[in-house]
Amino acid sequence: NRCFQSLLRPCSLSAGGDIWEYPWYACWDLAFHMIPFAKIDPSFAKDQLLLFLREWYMHPNGQIPAYEFAFGDVNPPVHAWAVWRVFKMEAPRMQRDRGFLARCFQKLLLNFNWWVNRKDPDGKNIFSGGFLGLDNIGVFDRSKPLPTGGSLEQADGTAWMAFFCVVMLDMALELALTDPVYEDMASKFFEHFVAIAEAMNALGDGKGLWNEEDGFYYDHLTREGQAPQPMRIRSVVGLVPLFSVLVLEDSVLKRLPGFHKRLKWFLAHRPELLSQISMFKSSAAGTAAGTDSCAPLAPGTHYLLAIPSRERLERVLKYVLDEKEFLSDFGLRSLSKIHEENPFRMDFSGETYSLKYTPGESNTHLFGGNSNWRGPIWFPMTYLLIESLERYDFYYGDSFQVECPTGSGVMMNLKEVSTEISRRMSKLFTPDEETGHRPCHRGAEQYRDDPHWKDLVLFYEFFHGDSGHGCGASHQTGWTALVSRCLDKISCRTNA
Repeated sequence: NRCFQSLLRPCSLSAGGDIWEYPWYACWDLAFHMIPFAKIDPSFAKDQLLLFLREWYMHPNGQIPAYEFAFGDVNPPVHAWAVWRVFKMEAPRMQRDRGFLARCFQKLLLNFNWWVNRKDPDGKNIFSGGFLGLDNIGVFDRSKPLPTGGSLEQADGTAWMAFFCVVMLDMALELALTDPVYEDMASKFFEHFVAIAEAMNALGDGKGLWNEEDGFYYDHLTREGQAPQPMRIRSVVGLVPLFSVLVLEDSVLKRLPGFHKRLKWFLAHRPELLSQISMFKSSAAGTAAGTDSCAPLAPGTHYLLAIPSRERLERVLKYVLDEKEFLSDFGLRSLSKIHEENPFRMDFSGETYSLKYTPGESNTHLFGGNSNWRGPIWFPMTYLLIESLERYDFYYGDSFQVECPTGSGVMMNLKEVSTEISRRMSKLFTPDEETGHRPCHRGAEQYRDDPHWKDLVLFYEFFHGDSGHGCGASHQTGWTALVSRCLDKISCRTNA
């Protein structure tokens, strides 16, 4: 932490997930924690998000300190998303705190530049970043030099930067509605997103980090003199590319002539970058028509920015909604259950590296063993996917329907799919109709029968991928508090 010692001030008050098991802040946990907090105390949520962008927390190079015991670690860049969500949740349009958004945007520019300069070593718009908060998700410890040599082109690291881009683009478009200066920044983030998405989808062999045979995004192991090797592990790493989705609405574009002009120029003069990007023309949101297209902007159209094409999105969702893969009775597993019978194995220099579906506590020593991304259900990643499916549905509407669960014959639009996942996540905490047990409590009778305990719900850090019982820290009210948002979504859908 020596690089940050001159910056931190002990007088700052920061939210933590739990003062018992986690008596310290973790910046990406805090970002998720502020989403439910915004419903209770939006001023506090805004202050917390601003705090880590202030000069006594953010490094002069733009890095946000990860957590108290290792400021220099790298977590997913979700701070911008949290700022944007809290801004929108606080008040109706035209009553929101634009000063808060502008202050955060300026400092987030520094953080974005830190990522670009530090985590894209070859300038190819393919990003690394270490374990990126997902601890033991890989067959190797991604925060250390690889035992095979070479480097790892990370599907999640790259997709996180695309996600960062679309959030910053959305912010810039909002700020540009009252200050045209931000139109230039909107153009910058639009073009950067397109470049990253093109790299993910088409770099190298023309497929990027996409595997056409499997229909999934994978990390690639690259070693000098050898072709990139896809690490064919179906994990949440391959779902992060779905998070980057934004609908450009015609009503907004008409109010931003500078950005609109630059967008039309880009469509006309850079078709080689747009050939792999989902930009569909529609007559109105929710009534998408046509196929992947680079047609010039026309009046009354909406455009979708996303990494996967419609066909690729459908293929990935078949895995996501398959109960033999990601879909659990209680949400989404972090690693496909297919790896229970088919572990991933890799032999190198006489050593065998393997990864197997492990739905509960970790059975490895990576990161101390008290964290496991090889099967359990985690709220932060699932919640981001729920929100992303809602944005896809805003564009596609009923024109895009999938089986949910896969193979069931039940067809749903993506809004209905997002609600179904929210419902399953909420089941972790609701009493079973037959037994009265909440799945998160592992069948403990005290939490069912004792009047002093039965309404005391433990917010675990993560949950067993099959049974739903709580794992890890038992008082991790940080990102697990996102269940409140899942309950809101179910309620809104029921009352619609």
